[in-house]
Amino acid sequence: MTTLAREPATLTRDALTVLQPGFTGTSAPDWLLRRLGEGLACVGLFGRNIASPEQLAALTARLRAERDDVLVAIDEEGGDVTRLEVRGGSSFPGNLALGVVDDTGLTHAVARELGRRLAACGVNLNWAPSADVNSNPDNPVIGVRSFGASPPLVARHTAAWIEGLQGAGVAACAKHFPGHGDTAVDSHHALPRIDAGPDTLAVRELVPFRAAVAAGTKAVMSAHILLPALDPARPATLSRAALHGLLRAPADEGGLGFDGLIVTDGIEMRAVADAYGIERGSVLAIAAGADAICVGGGLADEDTVLRLRDALVAAVTDGRLAEERLAEAAARVRALGEWAKSAGGPDAARRIAPAPEAGLTAARRALRITPAEDAYVPPTGPVLVAALTPVAGIAVGDETPWGVAAELIRLLPGTTTTAYGPEDVAGRGAAAVVAQMLDAAADRRIVAVVRDVHRHGWMAGVLDTLLAARPDTVVVEMGVPQAPPRGAPHIATHGAARVCGRAAAEVITGVTTRVTTGNEAGH
Repeated sequence: MTTLAREPATLTRDALTVLQPGFTGTSAPDWLLRRLGEGLACVGLFGRNIASPEQLAALTARLRAERDDVLVAIDEEGGDVTRLEVRGGSSFPGNLALGVVDDTGLTHAVARELGRRLAACGVNLNWAPSADVNSNPDNPVIGVRSFGASPPLVARHTAAWIEGLQGAGVAACAKHFPGHGDTAVDSHHALPRIDAGPDTLAVRELVPFRAAVAAGTKAVMSAHILLPALDPARPATLSRAALHGLLRAPADEGGLGFDGLIVTDGIEMRAVADAYGIERGSVLAIAAGADAICVGGGLADEDTVLRLRDALVAAVTDGRLAEERLAEAAARVRALGEWAKSAGGPDAARRIAPAPEAGLTAARRALRITPAEDAYVPPTGPVLVAALTPVAGIAVGDETPWGVAAELIRLLPGTTTTAYGPEDVAGRGAAAVVAQMLDAAADRRIVAVVRDVHRHGWMAGVLDTLLAARPDTVVVEMGVPQAPPRGAPHIATHGAARVCGRAAAEVITGVTTRVTTGNEAGH
């Protein structure tokens, strides 16, 4: 039995401090407010917690009334992964679109405007950006969330994004260390493995994270991935070799020299939870060098918080977790809370000039059109939008709308839509699905909307059949444009954010729209 150096109440308080839980509903439950008074120092928000900017601002103000240095965290990458605009789609393109444009000034401006909107709502920690190098085109979870496949490009845009966001007083969190780009498995479902050696990691995965540290990122999020070159037994989140030996170690010892907050990816994700359970996983993560446990994507109740708190306390009591390590982790959480308290919030947002055009400008510049746009003749009347819809990843969620239909309906009255998924093709075959499309279209132009067609055989089969029957079909690829472009024209948006769909609709119709008030104008 370990002899504790501090009072049990202090130990319990520290155990609460290192947790970053979520909750359900659009107002703070009583249990959450009570735990803030007992030491909880961070609350994680998801789409389920947000109805409007005004509601979000009231929610964060209520949390802050209970604890003025509380970290209010959100997973707001922009692009496909949005919580702030979960029901309408993001006003900002995601990382891949920004990487394609390759203008770090634009990336900085987009992140600064996103940060301004978060700060205005009282959010002060963003679990973003993704600093992963998307070196595997079959990656099911990163894809358009990455700036690209080139380590130097990802590095310079990661740094610009961090500097833009933190310039608005919102702490950035570069993820998913040491790099989730070379995987074909989603860590929400299972444990990915990267067999790259140390030399490859140094010149590929680690390059953007070194840039993030140099740019002053306040936090880094660990990945639930196994890299035998670092640790053959445990995923990075639970590996002292990865977190302490690589991320924390000084440069002269081969490390990145990071001294900010290390946050885990969601501890309830199956890559950790299936093998270790969330209680043991949390203990191992803190022991390995993590400072905060992200939890709440699927576990969002008081019981989960108490189970994790008690597991950390018990681990210190029986000697599995050093008391000093837990205290160090809690101190880092509080230090970031103090920084955010002084740097961010609505007052900081008011000092920044709004840039409502930043997101749409970036989305327009990210479009790649084949053949050249000047060879394209827009339709003069309504079209049929046929969306080929893959199953949404957990990180993206299936509640966020995507595509070009809403904008085309607005710009081309009479436009109608239809959608097909893998189950339609499995049940009826590509030919039958296309026949139904052709019947619905009649003599109208068809706009086929796809997402990562190179990853989905059923989607490619439908598209092949459709283009053979109607070669004048416009194809809009809203994922990673890995497959050869086909269509009349083929429009690659490099992401499925609302503004990406709007930019594509402008090309399809030949009508340029203006930024208006509402979500795009900020609050």
